[in-house]
Amino acid sequence: MPLYRQIADDLRQQIAKKTLSPGQRLAAEADLAHKYGVGVDTVRDALALLRTEGVVRTVRGEGSYIREQAERVVLTVEGPALISARMPSADEKESLDLPEGVPVLVLEIGEETRILPAHETKIEVSGPES
Repeated sequence: MPLYRQIADDLRQQIAKKTLSPGQRLAAEADLAHKYGVGVDTVRDALALLRTEGVVRTVRGEGSYIREQAERVVLTVEGPALISARMPSADEKESLDLPEGVPVLVLEIGEETRILPAHETKIEVSGPES
């Protein structure tokens, strides 16, 4: 497994164990590179991965912070539905107030299409019993 993924996994585990808390600033990239024994570019790749997953946010000139994880809303869908994921358009990102790197879910039921923030939505599909 690439080193940047190993670092991202370790940071995710620290978040899951509450060693790192929402809102907490991560150590500087150089300090993380020293801690993990890698170059700064490897740490940047790990942080980029975590940003795309919505786990951290980075503020230029300040550093990276653990993002508050949104509570998911369960949406129950009956009948046939098509669900896909993609990155949002600029308008969707603004209207849904999406953090950097968070995809949207596109839910199509019949003629209706709904765009939902993936980090806040859990879809449960129900239908007739087989």
